[in-house]
Amino acid sequence: MRTLLALLLVVCGNLWASEAARLDQAGFAASHPPGSQQLVLRNRALLTWLWADVYAAALYTEPNIAPQAALREQRARRLELYYFQKIAREDVIRAAWTVLERQHDPATLARLRTGIERLHASFRDIRPGDRYALQYDPRQGLTLERNGETLLRSDDAELARAYMGIWLARDGLSEPLRQRLLAER
Repeated sequence: MRTLLALLLVVCGNLWASEAARLDQAGFAASHPPGSQQLVLRNRALLTWLWADVYAAALYTEPNIAPQAALREQRARRLELYYFQKIAREDVIRAAWTVLERQHDPATLARLRTGIERLHASFRDIRPGDRYALQYDPRQGLTLERNGETLLRSDDAELARAYMGIWLARDGLSEPLRQRLLAER
């Protein structure tokens, strides 16, 4: 029994160490823009599927605003994803629609469809090392970036809430990921 427990502790320790190493590999800056205090890193999390690390995620908010308050009050926030795996554009879009259809009624989706389709039209196949970011600021709207390049801007606050909700709202892609990103620390 002691041998089994010791083996379990070693394996779990290696898994935790590997998660920390993967989060460090993502290289999330402490603030955004780097070196400023406009938005600060609140939490990081790793999405793993079938034992494969898919991406690391980071949530940034204003310095004195907690993650959940940033969502509730529609405050400035940034969700950044650093990918470890290759993913086809069509698979990303399919997964996004699956979650959006689970989270929203048909009338809401009909209202958001044009904005969502514009967003999806800017997607490309994902390669390991790619970094996507969704940023919302009440004064500037929603911005989608890929590897530091702005792909899309929208002033639709409802689109920002819905699309960031894929990761940050209930019934999203991953409840453990959501909880870690929104944790109060």
